[in-house]
Amino acid sequence: MINKASVNQARSLYYGFLSKMFVFTTDTRRFEGILEAIDVMIANPLDENSAEALKEFKQIYLEEGEEALIQEYDDIFHNPMYRVVRNTASYYDEGLESGRKQLEVKNFLAKTRIRRDEKHFKENEDSIGFILTFMHDIIELILLNQNEYDTLHHCLFTEIIHPFIDEFVVNVYEHPKARAYKAVAIVMNAFIAFERLYFEVAQPPFREKNRVARAQPLEVVSGAEARRRAENKAKRDAEKAKKATAQA
Repeated sequence: MINKASVNQARSLYYGFLSKMFVFTTDTRRFEGILEAIDVMIANPLDENSAEALKEFKQIYLEEGEEALIQEYDDIFHNPMYRVVRNTASYYDEGLESGRKQLEVKNFLAKTRIRRDEKHFKENEDSIGFILTFMHDIIELILLNQNEYDTLHHCLFTEIIHPFIDEFVVNVYEHPKARAYKAVAIVMNAFIAFERLYFEVAQPPFREKNRVARAQPLEVVSGAEARRRAENKAKRDAEKAKKATAQA
C-alpha cells in the first residue's frame, strides 16, 4: 500500500515535467526548470529503465539544446510528412477530435477554480498537455491540504488518462523522428504504471481499433536496456553454439 501523502510531491514533479514536454506553446520559457527536474528524477528513479531514459534525454538536451526538442515535437505532432501522433483523449476514445472526453474534462475543470489560459494553451481541454498540467495543478492544491480535490484527481486519472495513455505512449515511442521523445515515452510509461498503483487500478486490456494496425502494445525500453538485452541474447546464442559444437 502506497503512502499517498508522502509521494504527492514526487508525483507533482513528474506531471510538471511531462506537461512541459507535451504542451503546445511558443513560450520561450517552455523548458524552464527541466534540467533540475531531470536531476531529481535520475537521483530517485522509478526503475532502472526510466533512469537510463532520463540520462539519454538529458544528454540530447545538453548537446543539442531546446531547439532540437522543439523540432522533434513539431515532427511528431504536426509534420504531415510523417504519421502525426494524435494527442487528445477524444481521438483515442472515439476516433475524432472535440468529443465527449473534452466535455468530461471541461466538467472536471468547472468543479475547480482552475481555468484554461487560452494564451498559453492553444489546444483542446482534453489534449495531453492540458490534462497533464491540470493534474499537476490539482496535486499542488492537494499539497496545500485542499483535500476536497482528492476525488476529482482520482476521476481525472481513471476516467480520462488511464483508458488512452498506453496507446499514446506507444505512438510517441514508435514515431520515426522520436529520439528525446522516445526517452520521454519510456519515463511516462513507468510513471503511469506507478500511478495505477497509486489509484489501485489495473492496466486496461488492449482494445484493437480499426484505425490502429497493431496486434498488441509495444514494450518500451531505453537504449541502454535494449543494448543490455542484445548483449545477453548474443551470449546465450554463443553458449548454445558452443554446446552444439561440443556435442557434435
